[in-house]
Amino acid sequence: MPHEPEGLIMTKKNILIFLCTAGLVLLLDQVTKLYVVSHFQLHESIPVISGFFNLTYIRNPGAAFGFLSEASPLFRGTFFSLVTLIAVGLILYYLIENKVGDLWLLIPLALVLAGALGNLVDRFRFGEVVDFLDLYIGTYHWPAFNIADSAISIGAFFLIVEMLKRRKEDL
Repeated sequence: MPHEPEGLIMTKKNILIFLCTAGLVLLLDQVTKLYVVSHFQLHESIPVISGFFNLTYIRNPGAAFGFLSEASPLFRGTFFSLVTLIAVGLILYYLIENKVGDLWLLIPLALVLAGALGNLVDRFRFGEVVDFLDLYIGTYHWPAFNIADSAISIGAFFLIVEMLKRRKEDL
């Protein structure tokens, strides 16, 4: 029976790395949101880097870029909760079924999972997501976001890079 390289099999160490990464990102997301909610007034903005970055407390009832923000609160809550729970379930199923041990997959999956759960916690607590990171140049603003959104974006980016790399290797 061929021996698999250690990084490609699921080990207790890899499970611990996955859980710690997801847990730390989720904790950081929730602690930063708690700080913003308890120290800022809604829509209050504090410049961090003038002309580029503010901390601005907003609530987003929709998803990225305000997607579905105009839908009824019941529909939004149900839809986003189901999508999140399905995504979490798929990530966990993929990890277990494929016995993923490669850190280039484990860590991005942990980031996506933590980000999804962080925003789900907000939806349960507030009915919408707390955003506070406000990047802009002049009058051009990127939609405000949070640590969970950043984790999802970074995780998704590295998952795509890894999939493209593996696809290239298979050709």
